[in-house]
Amino acid sequence: MVNWCSKKAYTCQDLMELVRVLRHPGGCPWDQEQTHRSIRRNLLEEAYEAAEAIDSGDVDGLKEELGDVLLQVCFHASIEEDAGRFTLDDVADGVCKKLIYRHPHVFGDVNVHSTGEVLSNWEELKKKEKHQNTQADAVDAVARTLPALWRAEKMKQKAAKAGFDWRDVSGALDKLSEELDELRAAALEGDGDPVEELGDLLFAAVCAGRFLDADPEDALHAACDKFSVRFRRMEALAAQRGLALDKLSGSEQAALWREAH
Repeated sequence: MVNWCSKKAYTCQDLMELVRVLRHPGGCPWDQEQTHRSIRRNLLEEAYEAAEAIDSGDVDGLKEELGDVLLQVCFHASIEEDAGRFTLDDVADGVCKKLIYRHPHVFGDVNVHSTGEVLSNWEELKKKEKHQNTQADAVDAVARTLPALWRAEKMKQKAAKAGFDWRDVSGALDKLSEELDELRAAALEGDGDPVEELGDLLFAAVCAGRFLDADPEDALHAACDKFSVRFRRMEALAAQRGLALDKLSGSEQAALWREAH
């Protein structure tokens, strides 16, 4: 049993020390076996659970989920501390310096008059910081690990800063129609790779969504929720009539679907 001093209330420093205890001899065998790769998914899952608490307005849940995210940060930092590469303090030092550098209108002598100017300055400073000499460098730098819809949105936003964009939503919608036609040709006529064309269609849909100020992830989640509710109604209607959905014809299912709207 380790020597751990219980407290009425703990701090971030206590959390880091607790992680050290768990990861070192005398601690927890499972914690000692973990690597960055083995707990990579944990970090992503905890971040999404924190986002769900935000979406639901669950303040107590958010406090708990932020704690779980912080635990993952401490865990990764502890692994690197043991390797002698960096500590949690180094992580904090880096992000503090980044915030100061990217807020010259607060910590320097730069004047801004709108949040738009703040964001524009932030992007330019970020490019210098990351040694992104061209806008193509900025596009390439968008993380591949982002949800694909968000990745597409960010890449198109950065390309638009170089002037590569439609003038209005009409052009984006025309491109969306074009990609749909190409998908149809690939899927029904064998003219092209249907998987590639599906990707092009999704990318075009994200581009069109930018002109509507629509977050593509939120839009698709809303569509999923709508589908779930409508499908449940459809299934209930079938059950009320003693029908099994999988035994109905396509036209019968379509009629139920319209009725469930």
